[in-house]
Amino acid sequence: MDNNFEKYNEISELLKVLAHPVRICIIRGLLEKGRCNVSTMQHCLDIPQPTVSTHLQKLKAAGIIEGERKGLEVSYKLCSDKVVQLINLLFED
Repeated sequence: MDNNFEKYNEISELLKVLAHPVRICIIRGLLEKGRCNVSTMQHCLDIPQPTVSTHLQKLKAAGIIEGERKGLEVSYKLCSDKVVQLINLLFED
């Protein structure tokens, strides 16, 4: 056994962020579409815009997604290869 709790804590925090159905849905949607804005996500998820924004903030703070601003619109994309691999593994048929 390895007692490198710092490493385990980092992984644990990542899993905590992923442990919500809406966030997993957002990640899967970004995997399929590549990029997406909040309005499109809100429409697809059928949840209020502030709720989508809250989930996006958590994903962004964890380094899972990043946003690119073009005028008033922010387009989000995945930026964590580790999360992409994990989600692909979890939804493997």
